Amino acid sequence: MPSVTLRFDGILFDMDGTLVDSTDGVVGAWELFAEKYPGLDVTQVLSSSHGVRTVENLRLHCGITDPDELEREASRFEDAIVAESKKNGRHGIVALPGVVEIMKEIGPLHRPPNPRWAICTSATKSYASAALQAAGIPVPDVFVVSEDVEKGKPEPDPYLLGAKRCGLNPARCLVVEDAPAGVRSGKAAGCKTLALVTSHTREQIEEAQPDYVVSNLSRVTMKPVGDGIEVTIQTD
Repeated sequence: MPSVTLRFDGILFDMDGTLVDSTDGVVGAWELFAEKYPGLDVTQVLSSSHGVRTVENLRLHCGITDPDELEREASRFEDAIVAESKKNGRHGIVALPGVVEIMKEIGPLHRPPNPRWAICTSATKSYASAALQAAGIPVPDVFVVSEDVEKGKPEPDPYLLGAKRCGLNPARCLVVEDAPAGVRSGKAAGCKTLALVTSHTREQIEEAQPDYVVSNLSRVTMKPVGDGIEVTIQTD
């Protein structure tokens, strides 16, 4: 298979569908919410909700408009992802292929004074921290979550903030994403984008026009090089 090797000053990862698989918990949480919101079409919601902040999904799919109620229900939803992920024979929240190997190489580089990788997620801090812990992935010092931005993906704000907190030029960063909204966010921030085909079809991903596309992170290696990270991508 052809490969390409690139060097970046930093890596900005999405979380769900990129580093961790929380599908079982998300399905369980929407099924739980369908009990309270009878008009909820879980299949339809699952086809369009990935990569979007929980508050925005609840506003759209459950019709919640009160800001305080949105926050309460968002918290309840994300708690339900963790709780539901192991019920009824589900597998829990797990690291996706290739993630453990990458973290063995670059994991320690998340620390100050010059962090080289970060996580920029649409999830809340409470849920994201719990999901990373469940999957055995370190919580980085630069950890951009839903509460940190007024505008979530596909707006550039999450990745611009991640690069800023790392002290890096976004143009010298690689965004790793699995959702079209996230790819568009990374591109709008001026970053290079690597898309994974883990939660959407290749056609859906390619519509967002990422720079590189692979099946998952088992097709990618990362290693520290000088003051940056060398990334080798085995293109599909």
